[in-house]
Amino acid sequence: MEPIISIKNLRKSYGNKLVLKGIDLDIYAGQVIGYIGPNGAGKSTTVKILCGLISDYEGGVYVKGLNLKDNATAVKSHIGYIPELAELYDVLTPSEFLSFMADLYSMDYKIAQERMAKMLAAFGLQGNINDRMDTFSKGMKQKVLITSGLLHNPDIIILDEPLSGLDANSVIIVKELISKLAKEGKTIFYCSHMMDVVEKVSDRIVLINEGVVIANGTFEELQQQQGNESLEKIFAHLTAKESLNDAADQLMNAFN
Repeated sequence: MEPIISIKNLRKSYGNKLVLKGIDLDIYAGQVIGYIGPNGAGKSTTVKILCGLISDYEGGVYVKGLNLKDNATAVKSHIGYIPELAELYDVLTPSEFLSFMADLYSMDYKIAQERMAKMLAAFGLQGNINDRMDTFSKGMKQKVLITSGLLHNPDIIILDEPLSGLDANSVIIVKELISKLAKEGKTIFYCSHMMDVVEKVSDRIVLINEGVVIANGTFEELQQQQGNESLEKIFAHLTAKESLNDAADQLMNAFN
């Protein structure tokens, strides 16, 4: 089976700082990949390269057999990107914004309108479809953002902290949605610091630290390698340079 995403010796520098130091990764259709790491590890840079937002990298990135550097527009048509923070055109309504997104993907007007209405209704926003988004809470805006990333029914869905700002019920909806999308053969690339969610939704977990992959496997495989611990403790063991308990004690000492 050919991987739907193949990353070969991916390297990226910002000035003299090497952020990605040779990432090799194959991802297959229907997989949910939990892509985790500390702040500054290179997660966001990897995501931006996959989405075609950064083009000056070294190495190879292939999506559905297409070289990303040579076929950026074609690759983008297969990808839905849902970031944690995005500049929505919040003077628009959800209807206007999502219609604009549908046009960018050359979607059929009727299909786009029906799909956005159903998706917003599922998120409880059917009554807000014609309201200006500058009045929306962060969670409401995130629901519109999730809808925009899925509207064109992409084969590959890249989620970067997608649960940010969502209420508890919406978090449950999105977690269930991830599972159902994967069962339909969609490929999910999931970045998050919420280890309990990553542990539950991921088929495979890739842990990156200081620009290199330091763990790659199912949660059960990582447990076998690191002891029968939670993903949070495995993450801390592999990435922390000093005792996190000692760091917490130092913070407490500041109040004494």
